Amino acid sequence: MTRTDENITMTSGEFAHLGEGSVAYLRKVSSDDLRGRFPGLGEIAPGLELWALFAANGQPILLSDARDRALAGALENDLTTVAIH
Repeated sequence: MTRTDENITMTSGEFAHLGEGSVAYLRKVSSDDLRGRFPGLGEIAPGLELWALFAANGQPILLSDARDRALAGALENDLTTVAIH
């Protein structure tokens, strides 16, 4: 097998759609930081630590109080998850 070290260039549009529909990221968030990220989110107690699942493009998918439930939501939607610290 021959390997080439060519640089592959992506347009910003191609990059924006990378992982779309197949990759999601899991992130621990504070309820204080959720305003604006989850449209339609009702009142929520301040200071809670929650788990959020976002699509590769940053769109919110779900919010949970337990990491395993957020991961289950990703699996139900056939998404590969990555963790963001």
